[in-house]
Amino acid sequence: MNLLTPGVAAAATDLVRRDAVPAYVYDLDHLDAHTADLCARVRAAGAAAGLRLEVLHAVKANPDPAVLATAARHVDGLEVASGGELAHVRRHVPGVELAFGGPGKTDAELAAAVAAGVARYHVESLTELRRLDAAARVAGTVATVLLRVNIPGSSVPGAALTMGGAPSPFGMDPAEADACAAALAALPGVRITGVHAHLASGLDPRACAAQGDAVLGWALDFARRHRMRLAEVNVGGGMAVDYHRPQRRFDWAEYGRLLAGHALTRLDGAAAPVLRIEPGRAVSAYSGWYVTRVLELKRSHGEWFAICLGGTHHLRTPAAKGHDQPLAVLSTDGWDRPWARPDTGADATVTFVGQLCTPKDVLARRIRAGRVRAGDIVVFALAGAYAYNISHRDFLLHPAPGVVHLGLRPGRRAAPATPSGSC
Repeated sequence: MNLLTPGVAAAATDLVRRDAVPAYVYDLDHLDAHTADLCARVRAAGAAAGLRLEVLHAVKANPDPAVLATAARHVDGLEVASGGELAHVRRHVPGVELAFGGPGKTDAELAAAVAAGVARYHVESLTELRRLDAAARVAGTVATVLLRVNIPGSSVPGAALTMGGAPSPFGMDPAEADACAAALAALPGVRITGVHAHLASGLDPRACAAQGDAVLGWALDFARRHRMRLAEVNVGGGMAVDYHRPQRRFDWAEYGRLLAGHALTRLDGAAAPVLRIEPGRAVSAYSGWYVTRVLELKRSHGEWFAICLGGTHHLRTPAAKGHDQPLAVLSTDGWDRPWARPDTGADATVTFVGQLCTPKDVLARRIRAGRVRAGDIVVFALAGAYAYNISHRDFLLHPAPGVVHLGLRPGRRAAPATPSGSC
């Protein structure tokens, strides 16, 4: 599979020619088409079953303003997880519907969210519910709440990352959710309309739909026990992005069909809540590339190392997830220092590293990338999510990478985005 779109390959060559690497390239046309397609497939699967399936996009995956604006053209809203993300989105994508999630919300963040008219809150504890009630009453409004629940026994085998089904700082135990429902009469500033759960990530369509089924089943039982109308259920994200086999893509149509089928079985004629999913990585990962060049080739104890400008302080994903970042090497000519240009040959394996003073600064290990020489362009794919925004960018104080947008907003350049955690 070709990891580069023609526009990205041309942009990478131009960036190296201008000595403007490392840099991130975001193909907004690619992102626009991908987001439109996945949203259409999910909604169509819901409509075929007489259900309303909606898509939120998690800002934490990549807060780049142009990326967010492009995704917002198609999704039903954005999920923010901090006051910083809230202000950032309101500044760059005004008017989009927001959900406010994440653990450890401060009183100032809750007040700012209420003032900004956030549509719904994913509340993590009874204490947070009470603090949100206080903020809403001060503002003279009522906040719409989904209780984020850590559902016991719901862990999913094969998950790349687990946030629920076991002891966790995320969400609340079922008993605390019951306490939230019991406390509602004394909390006029909030109303509970549903349940939210994000239990695991890195799942295929079948496992992801099974996770959604577990969340919906628990939510329906919770609503029945408390004689509460269940208006909405957010089953989280967790859709796999396969860095080892980048040609494999999550099957959104199958996921939507399976989730809708589970929902119809669970509902058994009962009124259906709105079902929301909340992907982050699987929306933006495929539309971003990290472009750099080989600074030097080194042979050590029989193995080739390509030392690249930049490194994991710009692209932390492979270090964080323990994988090799997919890459393509573009050959360059006209190197003015032939004595400094060893040649790996076409069949050698090469480990691609950065400039940091740590053996953990590895982007990809023992890759057969064809002939590699100093000065060649290296383009790392699947860098559109949880990449620069989670990186330890200040280590060694190397210059920040540039950012180039292709497509919907051609020629736009932006400062590197603010880091965001993953929860």
